[in-house]
Amino acid sequence: MRAAPSPEEVRRHNLGTLLHHIHLRGPVSRAELAEGMGLNRSTIMALTSELTAAGVVREELPRSTGRRAGRPSLVVRPESTRVYVLAFQIGVHRLVAARVGLGGVILDRREATRPRGPFDPDELVGALASFTRQLVRRADPDAVCVGAGAAFSGMVRRSDGMVRYGPNIGAVDVSLGDMLSRRLGLGLTVAIANNANLGALAEHRRGVGVGCQDLLYLHADVGVGGGIIVGGRLLDGADGYGGEVGHMVVNPSGRRCGCGSRGCLEAEVGELALLAHAGREDAVAGLGGREAVRAVVDAADRGDSAAREALHRVGDWLGLGVANLVNVFNPEMVIFGGTLRDIYLGAAAQIRSRLATGSMAAPRERVRLRTAELGDDTTLVGAAELAFAEVLRDPLEVLARLRTGAAAGRRLPDRSESNV
Repeated sequence: MRAAPSPEEVRRHNLGTLLHHIHLRGPVSRAELAEGMGLNRSTIMALTSELTAAGVVREELPRSTGRRAGRPSLVVRPESTRVYVLAFQIGVHRLVAARVGLGGVILDRREATRPRGPFDPDELVGALASFTRQLVRRADPDAVCVGAGAAFSGMVRRSDGMVRYGPNIGAVDVSLGDMLSRRLGLGLTVAIANNANLGALAEHRRGVGVGCQDLLYLHADVGVGGGIIVGGRLLDGADGYGGEVGHMVVNPSGRRCGCGSRGCLEAEVGELALLAHAGREDAVAGLGGREAVRAVVDAADRGDSAAREALHRVGDWLGLGVANLVNVFNPEMVIFGGTLRDIYLGAAAQIRSRLATGSMAAPRERVRLRTAELGDDTTLVGAAELAFAEVLRDPLEVLARLRTGAAAGRRLPDRSESNV
């Protein structure tokens, strides 16, 4: 029989729950926190006082008290500029690094186009380290970095951040999480996960999927991936490889996929398929990316017959894939992100038609098809949420460890050092 939690364990749990609430929902009054957490106001006051003293939140009078009588309840706000994480987005065509404040506010960012070619992990890590130095230098002097997270376009082992396979980037068994952690030199472990899984997490917490407990997020860069939320939790499998819906075979005699199979959903609806069907071989040869996809969608809107036919073909296969997934998972919502966001907007009728004929009536009757509300930043926001996870579980312990440099004899870098 498990022993009841100690008062200290309860306190630490409540501190994390309260901070998690403020992080996701933004400024909220003490009264609303008491109601939402089922605690009395004196307990809420004690918790917010601890977090305020630690510099994580601040309390202030509400800007408007309305017509309510009595003393107004103080509003608790996240200290977004003083507590932040580093978030990285590693795509086939693009690298992004951002400083993201508590509450999900993107404070600063750097990005660059990633040229197609052989995968060079040292070059990639060097670019992200350079971005990080710039971002950290621009942070407030009293700010503290509490985590770092990266979204990667490929299969990532959850236990250690090992990139097992990134077919469209060319990465196989690369210890990217460890490499980033060492190169950044911040005394932090860089958490890394599949970009589509993190996209699902981001849209569920901060985007169009807020309040939706069962959803599918479909993401395309060059490849196609998926993130699955079931009962409010990410379904990422035994080792973190769950959600690889892009390698679900939909057309056994179809196009060759980068994974070695034929007719995968990725091969039929990804960037390369769309550009090839539209006759844009120059883009396929290495000038692709989201702008190339958007150019096809824009051309179709203007009446270009080849672009329209390309969108129709890709939309047909995408609709079939969605129909299969709806039958299997019975989601409340399917969200299209990355370049699939643009493809959906250009081929919504075809996708909906295929869904109507290819799925069973019962699981599809409540499903809603939506585009990612967070737009091009969906996976970046997901990486930030991954980075915030530890401090949201035990905020005061994590802050104390980082500020004293007690963990493994490491310290936070001096902001006067030129190599930060």
